[in-house]
Amino acid sequence: MSDYKILLVEDNQKMTAMVQLYLEQEGFKLLTAAAGPEGEALFMEETPQLAILDIMLPGFDGLELCRRIRQRSTAPILLLTARATDVDKAIGLGVGADDYLTKPFSPTELIARVKALLRRAYQYSDSPQSSTHLLGGPRLQLDPSRHTVTFDGASLDVTPLEFKLLEMLMKNEGWAFTRVHLLETVWGYEEGLGEETVTVHVSNLRQKLGEEGAQLIRTVRGVGYAYEERK
Repeated sequence: MSDYKILLVEDNQKMTAMVQLYLEQEGFKLLTAAAGPEGEALFMEETPQLAILDIMLPGFDGLELCRRIRQRSTAPILLLTARATDVDKAIGLGVGADDYLTKPFSPTELIARVKALLRRAYQYSDSPQSSTHLLGGPRLQLDPSRHTVTFDGASLDVTPLEFKLLEMLMKNEGWAFTRVHLLETVWGYEEGLGEETVTVHVSNLRQKLGEEGAQLIRTVRGVGYAYEERK
């Protein structure tokens, strides 16, 4: 049995039962909710490794739920939709979803998308011997469960916000994020904060990583920042 928890927020009971069957056969533990508010509460209580959200939900819709989750977590989010226009809306609003599936979908497609998101975020492996959730490469490693960061085996003293910023970058190795996106994802929508907040925290992280470690957080001209250790 995998120790990965997945939250499904879906108001269609038949769809919920079908997805639950697919995922539990793969060894995942599935948490279910049928409405936006219930899904938000369950996510905050259980902190699953991935969320699957139907866009059409009672209470508030899946786009709003996605936005609320993304303000507090960097866990991967997969949207389910019956209409392509909903996907366009999600992209336009920038709610923070990582991927989407259009209904109807096959069990194979669902499992493939879920595993791809978990691999990108947590170094998930189908191998039963692999149970680590460490992020990073041989030199820089971040442990989300223990909230620790090490470089070349030495522990680094990072603040909670520095940890969250680094985690965001390391979960998406090779992806360049704008300062605005990082600000909204890590800090939420706090008033009075500007892009320079991100710049300062990246600078602090680089100082703590030292000359060699600092190179792992790249400045991407015209975009923002990206983490990249593996070549």
